[in-house]
Amino acid sequence: MRSIFTSSLLLAIATTTLAQPGPLDLSGEINGAPFRIVVPAEWNGTLIEFVRGLVDKADHQGEIDNRNPTLTPGASDAIRAAVQAALLKKGYALAASARKSNGWSVEEGLDDVVALGSYFRETVAMPTSTILWGGSLGSVIVLKTAERNGGVFDGYLTTAGVGAGTSRIWDQALVLRLAYDVAFGMPPAWGTPGDLRDDLDYETEVAPVVVPQMGDPANFARFEFILLVTGVPGSGITSPPALYPAALLDVFATATEAEAELERRAGGPVAQNITHTYVLTPDEKAYLAGLGLDATPLLDAMNARRTVAAAPESRNYLEHFADYSGLIKRPVLTLHTFLDPLVVVANERAYGDTVAAAGRTGLLAQAYTTGVGHGTFTLAQLLTAVDGIAGWARNGVRPADATFAGELGFLQNFVPPAWPQPR
Repeated sequence: MRSIFTSSLLLAIATTTLAQPGPLDLSGEINGAPFRIVVPAEWNGTLIEFVRGLVDKADHQGEIDNRNPTLTPGASDAIRAAVQAALLKKGYALAASARKSNGWSVEEGLDDVVALGSYFRETVAMPTSTILWGGSLGSVIVLKTAERNGGVFDGYLTTAGVGAGTSRIWDQALVLRLAYDVAFGMPPAWGTPGDLRDDLDYETEVAPVVVPQMGDPANFARFEFILLVTGVPGSGITSPPALYPAALLDVFATATEAEAELERRAGGPVAQNITHTYVLTPDEKAYLAGLGLDATPLLDAMNARRTVAAAPESRNYLEHFADYSGLIKRPVLTLHTFLDPLVVVANERAYGDTVAAAGRTGLLAQAYTTGVGHGTFTLAQLLTAVDGIAGWARNGVRPADATFAGELGFLQNFVPPAWPQPR
């Protein structure tokens, strides 16, 4: 890679001479955030700036921070490489920041994405349009930026997005921990469901406990209870057997170590359940009864503990980084698999309701795929989504429903389930 220009003279020369700057591969650091920019030889004028998801913070012995910017999403290295190559072939310029720190770094990311976009315009060239694209945690930064900095970017794309907002996502994690506590008993060394130990480590403390429990067939019914009451993957959506128990481990990792890191940022516990009511449908109770589990005592135990309230200061941090108003200023396209165990598809229902309440539905399009898993999109699906939002931002024409064709694995007329809590 070519290193970042370091002198003001070179910056000025680059700004004035790189009207068609490619091929170009720049890397460097802006305010402590590593970045990479790649421009093809025949640039179409559109810049795609990608915001990656949650990356574990190296805060335990033997861990190493991943500080490499990720230009595109993908469920595997092969998919990411294919997406990157295809977008460059289509003429898109790509940029990404690794953010100033790993973990739940929404606060830093909100500044980093604007700084990187400004750097591109000042150092490389002026795009005809700029799309901000975020996956998983990165979607929080994208959707909040869509409300805060509407004029900086021309369109926004999320994949596997946290549309419910940060407060509801972490309150949902509390449901998981409380359900686990009543079903199995949380080890005291982890903290409590409402207040995790701030340096809790998933790999060395949580996984050694839950992995053997999940591997014991006698525990299957209790883990099914945990999933159902938490709302994973969503009311009316049946998990295929292949998802259990591997996908549940990712949920536990997020609900333990990832939230403990967030609590440190916020200065205290962030989740609460004082407005929740824990229920299951008659069909769900019958299903569990068929597995030999009476869910009623477990539900009663959970409802007796609807007393967790975060301190105002830490809760305010959570809401600020970030919940949404829905007051988007430019087009937003969201893409979600219909079955996502980590960021459930009900997030899209919640986000659509938020935008509708703000009167901005005309600026939102939502598409769904038949995929199973977190962010498990095909190359064709990702390219369709990028072309759809890029065209909307450039021409002002909302992508037609036919754009998201069934033969590409998109779901037509899919309505995601409602957000599970509160009920």
